[in-house]
Amino acid sequence: MGSMASSTDLVRDLLLDGFGRVVQGVDAVLEGLTPDDLRWRPDPGANPIGWLLWHLLRQQDAQLCALSGDEQAWTAEGWGARFGLPYGQRATGFGQDAEEVGRLEVADPALLSGYAAAVGARTRRLVEGLGEADYARVVDDRWDPPVTLAVRVYSVLEDAAKHLGQAEYVRGMLSRR
Repeated sequence: MGSMASSTDLVRDLLLDGFGRVVQGVDAVLEGLTPDDLRWRPDPGANPIGWLLWHLLRQQDAQLCALSGDEQAWTAEGWGARFGLPYGQRATGFGQDAEEVGRLEVADPALLSGYAAAVGARTRRLVEGLGEADYARVVDDRWDPPVTLAVRVYSVLEDAAKHLGQAEYVRGMLSRR
């Protein structure tokens, strides 16, 4: 008779799988794209592939590092300097209007792929280090009910998956234009 995995192990494995799929998905979306492709917008108010991927990675980096207490890969590993974007170092894309979104230029799609790998590695370390008590810890009491670490980590994964799906959709539109 084999041993049963704990619920904490199952949660960890599901989160690792989900976040791993995000990194793989970013790489799949980027395959064969040019910098111009990353800026293409179906209309002037739409979010381009490059911005969608950058934003999903920035929000994951910022929110999960806030939980772990680690410095974000964006600053700690110099990704912000390498991207050279016209935004402040703390920008994640949240609340940006169409004009601000349109200013994003990624010189090389490999930057997004590299940043995805860096954020993925930090995410993996955080998730692997979580124990049962960590998941129940309240991380934001401004909500009713208060947000636990488990809910926050899952919401970051959900947001990343949504933005990845949007980037995949825009890529499909790009290939049919």
